[in-house]
Amino acid sequence: MAKFLATYIALPGTTAEAFQHWHEVFGGELNLLRYGDVPPMAGMPFEPDPNAVAHVTLELPFGVIAGGDSMDFERDYPLRDTAYSLIFEADSAEEAQGYLQKLLDGGGEIGMPFERAPWGGWYGQVFDRFGVMWAFSAE
Repeated sequence: MAKFLATYIALPGTTAEAFQHWHEVFGGELNLLRYGDVPPMAGMPFEPDPNAVAHVTLELPFGVIAGGDSMDFERDYPLRDTAYSLIFEADSAEEAQGYLQKLLDGGGEIGMPFERAPWGGWYGQVFDRFGVMWAFSAE
């Protein structure tokens, strides 16, 4: 049986900066491994930059975010989009507003104001400075 489901995000060379920022916002335990920290891997189809992030996790009491630097240099994947988001269900509107404000203070911008939702709770969205959309919800 599976242990858990984690979110994985590949960023275009900004993974270390993004995860350090999210660690400042949400706390938790940050574990970052760069390609230069591991022995060469047989069968790699490319020569990774030793400073590129091979794998990172941010373990939070409420979930895990994992990631690494994108190695697909042939394609440019747009990060800022509404097709996905990381959703944070807070214990209170005040807690959600606190996290949302930290992302804004770190260079983010409002995608949808945090206010009463038609279903009676609170909901809002912010795009952080890396283009990742964070949705915040609270009863």
